[in-house]
Amino acid sequence: MMISRILEKPLKSPKSFFLLGPRGTGKTRWVKMKLPKAVYIDLLDMEIYTLLLANPHRLIDFIPKNYKGWIIIDEVQRIPDLLNEVHRLIEENHYLFILTGSSARNLRKKGVNLLAGRALVYHMYPLIVQELGDLFDLKKNLSYGMLPAIFFETDPKAYLKAYVNTYIREEVLQEGLTRNLSAFTRFLEAASFSQGQVVNLSAIARDTSVSYKNISSYFDILEDLLLGYRLPIFTKRAKRQTIQHPKFYFFDVGVYQILRPKGIIDVPSEIDGAAFETLFLQSLRAINEYYELDYQIYYWRTLAGIEVDFILYGPNGFYAIELKRSQTVSKSDTKGLRAFKQDFPAAELILIYGGGKQQYFNDIQVLPFTEVLFILPDLLNHRRV
Repeated sequence: MMISRILEKPLKSPKSFFLLGPRGTGKTRWVKMKLPKAVYIDLLDMEIYTLLLANPHRLIDFIPKNYKGWIIIDEVQRIPDLLNEVHRLIEENHYLFILTGSSARNLRKKGVNLLAGRALVYHMYPLIVQELGDLFDLKKNLSYGMLPAIFFETDPKAYLKAYVNTYIREEVLQEGLTRNLSAFTRFLEAASFSQGQVVNLSAIARDTSVSYKNISSYFDILEDLLLGYRLPIFTKRAKRQTIQHPKFYFFDVGVYQILRPKGIIDVPSEIDGAAFETLFLQSLRAINEYYELDYQIYYWRTLAGIEVDFILYGPNGFYAIELKRSQTVSKSDTKGLRAFKQDFPAAELILIYGGGKQQYFNDIQVLPFTEVLFILPDLLNHRRV
């Protein structure tokens, strides 16, 4: 079974680039499929890793003389100092590099600035419906997410447990990001309760018995490892007072589901609602980049508690989008959208729900969730000339 990825732009211009994304999103498979004859340097190979860690200048030994093709360095964040050598080879030999990585932390601290202007930055996200086609199954993918392995594993739940228990925790340990893995594990569980919610650092610190400072640092770690995303508040020309704190989302709905404890006192609708939002947001972020739509993505919430789930603001349009997991909706579900429209008349309003029919509540377009996922590129691109 072959799944074709939409990401194409990086290879269309002869310029070195970073390809960043969490492990398991398909970066290595993509570069190997697209460039089977490229020089490939795998920093997960301990022999290669040890050699280049001790002697980054030995990188040239892996490149054939007079070579003109692409050079792939996989998991480049493992040796940030290697970027100095990459920089030199780009300048002196005009080599073309693809630098894949699952962490932006060390790269940002120790290397990316060295390549400013000499290497572009792209991201690989979990799969989207445009790549899956008929393989997309809303019920399954709300439960297990959109990581490529989910569609090949016979036990996707076991895969996700292994992903969380090995990759996430090991990545944190390998980078020396925290010495207290027990505290970080408690934090991961607490963060799952914050999925799609305004981040309350004090409450999480209290619930986990971890300091406020460390909780703040842990959220930074999740973002640096590309495992989490903080959605900022929309404040442009605000007419009402808005809250100032971001909302938090894990990068994939399956990872969120496996981290989120589920017991007899948990409300299924709360879990399902957060999953619904997460699947939409991860699709939106991928489509925004792959299709070069250039939207900035926000949410909106006033001090009085009036909220809109997502605000899209960019050169192609201005949208306020509300999601409802229920199979039916009524005009009472549009309170936030109408309040936003009063303050921002230029915004187009969309209500997305779990039902199956398109509707209109005056100027509010009501669309089925699955349909929106498939038409989202066109829906958000209609103003582009």
